[in-house]
Amino acid sequence: QVQLVESGGGLVQAGGSLRLSCAASGRTFSIRVMGWFRQAPGKEREFVASIRWSDVATYYADSVKGRFSISGDNIKNTVSLQMNSLKPEDTAVYYCAAADVFTTMKDGGRYWGQGTQVTVSS
Repeated sequence: QVQLVESGGGLVQAGGSLRLSCAASGRTFSIRVMGWFRQAPGKEREFVASIRWSDVATYYADSVKGRFSISGDNIKNTVSLQMNSLKPEDTAVYYCAAADVFTTMKDGGRYWGQGTQVTVSS
């Protein structure tokens, strides 16, 4: 099993920035990709961004391209999400995810963190 712990959520005004971090523990040698999803109230969980260790390829949802940046360390098994130019519609619980297959992980991960709240005020 893999355990994921997020940190860095909070309240920020529109136009501001936040940085989320996630650390993996357990069977980390099996991780092939890590990333982030989010779920706003009344909506389904959606893909935000991912990074694949094999080729350091990164993937983003169209709604965050140009504003969010994902980075990671496959030795330490950590991943971060730098969120700039935040909008009220970015308000959601953000979940760290990981998978043990070579994939973009856009359809979901195998392992999930507990989530961290991000609130963007207008």
